[in-house]
Amino acid sequence: MKLSLGPILYFWPRDTVLDFYRRVADAPVDIVYLGEAVCSKRRALRPEDWIQIAEELEAAGKEAVLSTMTLIEAESELGVMRRISENARFTVEANDMGAINMLAGRARFVAGPNINTYNAGTLAMLAAAGARRWVLPVELDRNTLRALQAARPAGLETEVFAFGRLPLAFSARCFTARAHNLPKDECGFRCGDYADGMLLSSQEDKPFLVLNGIQTQSAETYNLVAELPEMKDLAVDVARISPQSSGTFEIINTFHAVIDGTLEPAAAPTRLAPHIPYGACNGHWYGQAGMNWIREVGAEAVFSAMGGLKRG
Repeated sequence: MKLSLGPILYFWPRDTVLDFYRRVADAPVDIVYLGEAVCSKRRALRPEDWIQIAEELEAAGKEAVLSTMTLIEAESELGVMRRISENARFTVEANDMGAINMLAGRARFVAGPNINTYNAGTLAMLAAAGARRWVLPVELDRNTLRALQAARPAGLETEVFAFGRLPLAFSARCFTARAHNLPKDECGFRCGDYADGMLLSSQEDKPFLVLNGIQTQSAETYNLVAELPEMKDLAVDVARISPQSSGTFEIINTFHAVIDGTLEPAAAPTRLAPHIPYGACNGHWYGQAGMNWIREVGAEAVFSAMGGLKRG
């Protein structure tokens, strides 16, 4: 099983991004997704910069993939998507059906996690259009994955989002700007003040969601490190880690140790706990509420949600 690093979903300073990918070049990841996938107003790096980073990572032995935006709202954003799609060198991760339409029949691509790949018919359509890999939507469970794997067209790889805050929704409205009583077009790039997004708590002061510009994420961190052996049994080709502002390289090393057999999967969640500020979750994998944290004990699943323990 290979290990991938998803695109940075937050607005980090240019120098921070460049330093981050210099470290990635030496990290034990096989695939690196690059580019702005959330908000086109974030222009600290230009398309040429992402191409240069991709070239440097390729020279370091990584597979570099350019990611497109998930929500296209303006002609300028369409132009950037077209420019990425028409690059003749690097594989593209399509996060919008418009990008798939641009790529169909002319380039091999990755169908990203924001494409609603829910059934065998969609898998067949993506493969026919030229997909080389698809990413399981984060809300789907292992039983659905098992069924899709059984129907997967030959030559199509499968990737699973295995660590990071879950991307739940995208909107035309910028929630970070709204939280500061600013209009979207005059946001002042307030999302740059939150290296891992802006926490939204419930009235009971419990972490609930994270606002990341136009993207809404889970407050809990999705963590499938203990489920890596099951993913292998399900013939998953790639496990994805989503970058965060601190601890990313320790997270990568932990996943790599489980994959290469030098760390027991059951011990891995404890090692990752310091890098999960608002608790872990894995409920979607087990077909339950996404915010739940579940550990299997024999034939049973023991899970906790909002501080309580239940047995199923």
